[in-house]
Amino acid sequence: MKCTRWQGFTLIEVMIVVAIIGILAAIAYPSYRGHVQDTRRAECQAAMLGLASAMERHFSRNNAYNNPMPTLGNGAGDIFPASCPTDGGPASYNLNLAAATATTFQISAVPTGGQADDPCGTLTLDQRLQKGQSSGTLARCWQ
Repeated sequence: MKCTRWQGFTLIEVMIVVAIIGILAAIAYPSYRGHVQDTRRAECQAAMLGLASAMERHFSRNNAYNNPMPTLGNGAGDIFPASCPTDGGPASYNLNLAAATATTFQISAVPTGGQADDPCGTLTLDQRLQKGQSSGTLARCWQ
């Protein structure tokens, strides 16, 4: 009688591989999520600078930032989209044009959706291109 040897993996070997994959995923996923948040923040910062440029063009034409008061949205009279990313897709930040006077304005980007737990919180930018954030450090949040 010939003895046949079974080929395959034991349960212990499979469980070790599953444990290794679990450990790698536990390390990699938070890092990936942090990079996605950083990318969304950088994209919205670029949009905020684009909106600041649009406000400067508005000032050049009307000699005031608020004459007439520009609006954000997706309509024909709007100077800029009201959310980031500006080219569509799910919103990661809502843009607000607040405190616009004849000589000043402030843009704020409020995180929403998957970006709501962003460690930098609300980002701000004014007519002098002074940058701000509601939490975190300026160097970390505005790279």
